[in-house]
Amino acid sequence: MRIGIIGAGALGGTFAALLARAGHEIEVTARGAGLEAIKADGIRLSGGYGDAHARVAAGELLTVRPELALVCTKAQDAEAALTANAALLDGVPLVIVQNGLDGVATAERLLPGSSAVGLLSIIAANYTEPGVVRVTTPATSYLGRGDGAPDAESVRLAAILSEAVPVVAISGFRGAQWTKLIVNMLNAVPAIVGMSVQDVIGDRRLRRIVAASMREAVRTGIARGVRFGALQGLGDRRLRLFARLPLALGQALPWLMGVRMGRVPNLGSTQQSLRRGQPTEVDFLNGAVVREAALAGLDAPVSRALTALVHEVEASGAPLPPERVLTAVRV
Repeated sequence: MRIGIIGAGALGGTFAALLARAGHEIEVTARGAGLEAIKADGIRLSGGYGDAHARVAAGELLTVRPELALVCTKAQDAEAALTANAALLDGVPLVIVQNGLDGVATAERLLPGSSAVGLLSIIAANYTEPGVVRVTTPATSYLGRGDGAPDAESVRLAAILSEAVPVVAISGFRGAQWTKLIVNMLNAVPAIVGMSVQDVIGDRRLRRIVAASMREAVRTGIARGVRFGALQGLGDRRLRLFARLPLALGQALPWLMGVRMGRVPNLGSTQQSLRRGQPTEVDFLNGAVVREAALAGLDAPVSRALTALVHEVEASGAPLPPERVLTAVRV
């Protein structure tokens, strides 16, 4: 198939390289040094899915109408990227590979002729050198939309993508989006202090803050009437139990997630954006928790404080000492 990939960063680059290796015709969009590196030498992938060197067509915009498109930009860049490529994308099936809760709705609003589904990727990949991606944790990805059973289009698209990486069409996609949002609460603290996720989780004081942000997000989802989907060993029953636990016990959840990541340092997507000097998507992660809590008539002080600290690091370009986080976030 002719597959367009909007945003060839960590996940976009991973999918581009593996779909090209599976025999598909790939065109990617990128910007700046990443675009120049891909034009010069393609995408080099290593790590959990083996080595791949994919020479793909690349530009700031798509030049050929694809038969399928993956939108892999950061959440804050999605609207601009979809609008810029709308002439070639409207009417094309779209797979939205993004964090947060709003990606599919944004695509449907901007491209009403397209059928859009969401994809939740648990793949951990580091992209700190232009055109070079290292997969630190391979994982199954989950595809779907809405609250019901997977429709025929979701099943078809999952089968196509599974030629490159394991993808499963799931029921209750909205609930699974919330579960992924809980998982993404691992991002903020490592980004603020400039440490790997594993090192943050290994610090008892910082792990407590991570656990508090996760618990706050779960309680917000419950208040919003969410039934959490099964994802990465988490599900509705386990998360509801976690929401009731004191933090002393709740810290076991991020600790177990850190163990599952293995020993290869995982920077998290938010920290990788900071290291590249780019805006982060924290407003669509912790910021989403703050907005959803407000809709439920609640406050989310942990996520609000972490969002502000990430923006502070964005502005200064330098990580903050752990003591600053411990002072700003009272749990």
